[in-house]
Amino acid sequence: MSHVGPVKAGLADCRNAWVETLEALAAEDERIVAVVNDSVGSSKLNGFQKKFPDRLINVGIAEQLMVGVAAGLANGGRIPFVSAASCFLTGRSLEQVKADVAYANFNVKLVGQSSGVAYGELGATHHSIEDFAWLRVLTTITTIAPADAWETAQAVKWAAEHDGPVYLRLSRMPVPDLDIPGRTFTPGKAEVVRKGSDVTVIACGTTVHLAAEAADKLSDKGLSVRVLNMATINPIDVDAILAAARETGAIVTVEEASVRGGLGGAVAEITAGECPVPVERLGFPGFVVTGSTEWLFEEYGLSVAGISAAVRKVLARVTK
Repeated sequence: MSHVGPVKAGLADCRNAWVETLEALAAEDERIVAVVNDSVGSSKLNGFQKKFPDRLINVGIAEQLMVGVAAGLANGGRIPFVSAASCFLTGRSLEQVKADVAYANFNVKLVGQSSGVAYGELGATHHSIEDFAWLRVLTTITTIAPADAWETAQAVKWAAEHDGPVYLRLSRMPVPDLDIPGRTFTPGKAEVVRKGSDVTVIACGTTVHLAAEAADKLSDKGLSVRVLNMATINPIDVDAILAAARETGAIVTVEEASVRGGLGGAVAEITAGECPVPVERLGFPGFVVTGSTEWLFEEYGLSVAGISAAVRKVLARVTK
């Protein structure tokens, strides 16, 4: 059998959706400002800077100061969007994110650019695969990894309206849009990309379209694979995870992040406590070797073939 999958043709850079949405919001709300660490170009904020020169604050390469300045702006009634490479935003300034933003519960929007292994050959110092694990424990920060350009735009709009800290995890790697009729964006709720009853694949960010494509391939082999887009890592959709465990009996998680403490860790914690089922986690086991983004995805199983193999592996554990 052949199936029409829930993935549109063509690729889009989610950073374009991010800046277009931010500029539109800023035109309507003068409280919105951008704070960067000499990252105007990589954040694609050149247009924002030209339109709103007094509302872009460049602190230079000083990430801790950047977050502190944003906290002060939020305390003064502004809505700061802090945009920087996610590896430095969450790593170098983690104490300020914890104390000045999360603990204080200030209305700061952290936008991690070029997340995961988007920097490829620059290696472990520039990879951002620990951010989910670090931020999940800071429970006041809503953590969102959009799957495509449409969801990125919706997440930016929601973040601007939400009164509280938010972390948006964006990639520089172009991805296709999901083709799901009547889509809505609700933080904290999983999106059903594909219905299925034999096994569930839970993915986020750049891996969602790969999970959907793998499910289509597996359907040709007679497997019914449910695919969930778990864009919100914190707070995570516990009900959708437990429903997947009870109704399909096995789960594969897929993330462009460490398998320790991120999406896979959260799913394993929830199922272990309330509905134990086999869970296979796809992601990075720790520091990864140097290589292009595309090669790293293939090497660590973040591919249609890799996800398909993980599904077969977890199903083999069910039938034993």
